[in-house]
Amino acid sequence: MRLTDSEVTAAAEVQTSAAAESARAAVGVSARRRLGGFVVTVAVLAACAGLSLVLGSKDLPIERIIGGFAGTDADAWTIMIDLRGSRTVLGILVGAALGIAGALMQAFTRNPLADPGILGVNAGAAFAVAAGAAAFGVTTLSGTVWFALAGAVATTFAVWAIGVVGRGGADPLRITLSGVAIGAFLSGFTSAITLLLPSVFDRMRGWNAGSIASTPPEQFGWMLPFLAAGFVLAFLVAKPLNAVALGDDLAVSLGSRIVRTRVISIIAATLLCAAATAAAGPIGFIGLMVPHAVRWFTGPDQRWIFAGTLVAAPVLVLASDVVGRLVLSSGELPVGIVTAFVGAPVLIALVRRKGASAL
Repeated sequence: MRLTDSEVTAAAEVQTSAAAESARAAVGVSARRRLGGFVVTVAVLAACAGLSLVLGSKDLPIERIIGGFAGTDADAWTIMIDLRGSRTVLGILVGAALGIAGALMQAFTRNPLADPGILGVNAGAAFAVAAGAAAFGVTTLSGTVWFALAGAVATTFAVWAIGVVGRGGADPLRITLSGVAIGAFLSGFTSAITLLLPSVFDRMRGWNAGSIASTPPEQFGWMLPFLAAGFVLAFLVAKPLNAVALGDDLAVSLGSRIVRTRVISIIAATLLCAAATAAAGPIGFIGLMVPHAVRWFTGPDQRWIFAGTLVAAPVLVLASDVVGRLVLSSGELPVGIVTAFVGAPVLIALVRRKGASAL
């Protein structure tokens, strides 16, 4: 028996409605799991923040910790809040910024190995900061943030310009290779500046290794506008980036404005990376590792990836900082060195992992 057009349409509507209802149920279960994972990550972040306050190169017995919070031990309070507290806050801000910047770069380039360090953005910001310190004597965060922003912007557009040259447009492998090459080139110049000018080297020695220990809290205000703008722009493009992940042709057919989405993504990632690098130096691998780990639990939805990365990346920074304080009997390891020890094996695993290119 042959169905009429109206009957075919009605049957299609029934099937579509059933499929939509099933999809909504699946999304509801997934959303509950995602929310549970988000809550657990927030709890872990709170625990890491607490450990960051009470653990360090100077041992504080439990009674002194209690006395500090109770207000009966002024010295313990000074160590935990005035010294370690500002360091903890900076670690949270820097971790969130680098994590979101990495998630943005992986999303708009559709490259699972994209990250502010691998794409040379950290190196560009560090080179500009070193040049500013050498030429103009600028070493405070209020001044270095502008040099870092200029260096990050220039490097981002240079890497992107090289990556899109040739057939096929933007190629993830070409973008990665150009970022590594430009980053190595600029890192060499940064090392040359710091070695040829001892005064610059002394000021940048700890910063260039990636450290959250030396930035005074009164300087934090200079980075907050950049971070706020970067976070707002990142979450504004989170939903359009889901369409970009499907490919340019399909994204356009769905009504997505690809060029605008990518431009906003580049601006957001540059602002976040510049502020974080100016405050703490070139810390690598945060933006590479954390979005991948979060994606395993949240799936491909960029809104959930960004939300999870926002709280998971500071966990890695604070945990690395605490390990750096305790691993040596005298002195500390900068957080950038600890994350490099963790990040290098993760990078190798990602490269060898089958299907690593699928985002």
